[in-house]
This record gives sequence, C-alpha cells and structure tokens, in this order.
Amino acid sequence: MQNRFSASNKMTDIINHDQSLLLVISRFGLSLGFGDKTVEEVCADGNIDCATFLRIVNFVSSDHYDQKQVFDDISLASVVFFLRNAHSYFLDFKLPSIRKKLVKAVADQKTEIDYSKIYLKFFDDYVREVKKHMEYENKTVFPYALSLIDGNSKKVYNIGIYKKKHHEIDSTLAELKNILIKYFPAQGNNHLLTEVLFDILSCEKDLNLHNRVEDYFFSPAIEALEQKQRV
Repeated sequence: MQNRFSASNKMTDIINHDQSLLLVISRFGLSLGFGDKTVEEVCADGNIDCATFLRIVNFVSSDHYDQKQVFDDISLASVVFFLRNAHSYFLDFKLPSIRKKLVKAVADQKTEIDYSKIYLKFFDDYVREVKKHMEYENKTVFPYALSLIDGNSKKVYNIGIYKKKHHEIDSTLAELKNILIKYFPAQGNNHLLTEVLFDILSCEKDLNLHNRVEDYFFSPAIEALEQKQRV
C-alpha cells in the first residue's frame, strides 16, 4: 500500500485532499484549529502516536489492502482508542441524530397506514443490532487486544473467534435507505427526508469504512502480535 501522506504534510492539506479523513482525525481525539502545523506537530500536541495515525490515514485513503503489512511500527493501544471513539460517534451521536430527523421527516405524512411506525421500528431494530455488535467489541475484543499488548492475554480467546463473529453491519441501513427511496408516500418535496437519506448514505459509507479498518487493519495487527508471542 503506497503511503499518500507523511509526517511532514500539513494537517490542513490532508483534510483538503480527502475530506472524509476529517472523521478519522476526530476519532484520534484531535480538535480543529491546526493552523499550519504538520501531522507530526499535531500528533505531538495531542499525544497521539504519529506512526499509527499515518498508517490508518493512509489505509483509509487507499482502496488497496496489503495483506502482508508489517505492524511493528504502530501502537495497538492507539488503534483501540481510535475504534472506541468511532463506536461512540455512531452510538452516541450519528445514529441518534438520524433518528431525530427521521421522526420529523415522517411525522406529517397523511396516509391510511402509519408508515412512520414501520420506518422507526426498522431503524430501531438496526440500531440494536449495531449496539450489540459494538458492545461485544468494546467489552470483549478491545480488552483482549490490550491484555495481549501487556502480555496478559487469556489463552481461551483469540482474534480468530472475533473474525468468525464479525460481519457487515451496514446492510440493514442500506435496506432502510432503499425502502425510503422506493416506498415513502409521495407528498411533494420533503427536504428533511432528503437530508435524512443523505445522512443515511453518509453513515452507510462510514460504517463500511469502519468495518474495513477492523477487518484489514485491526484484526491482522492482532494476529501478528499473537503469532509473535507464540514464538
């Protein structure tokens, strides 16, 4: 995987090059107001491991996944920190925000069937699925990763168990998007519904990216550490 960004790049240039990286940056706990500071300077100010930050930023900005990556230069604790923050973003902010807009968007429809209950039930069922998925990672997978780093991992668990349980969690959101587009009762222009759909599209893409980081970056990094400790 070719590295597009380096420690000497200005942080603002990275964002201007790929605006989706703004979410990645925020999940490392870095606040806006970078000025003309480089990636290395911003990471130092935020007490963030620069090598790990760059590996994830370059990974996210690339469509090619190197299955033979070397993970000796990254901080797995920083990766866990990044993933936990992503979970908080989805569960505590993004999904509740979409639900509030969805409630308002469907509230004024005047039809014989109350479709709003159907849409909200579909959405709430999906959120429960996402919450269950992410809480398993928060309570089981991430503590295991941290214990592995400390050399105190339990032999009864390994990342292979996680990989068998791990699955895409954005498919149901895609289904809700398609239901709204195809079957929402036509009642003229609904700007709020359009905004909800835009948010769903954005969340769908973001969740897919989150899964990629877990599948092609986090899991292989843990596997590499497990193999190293078996030697």
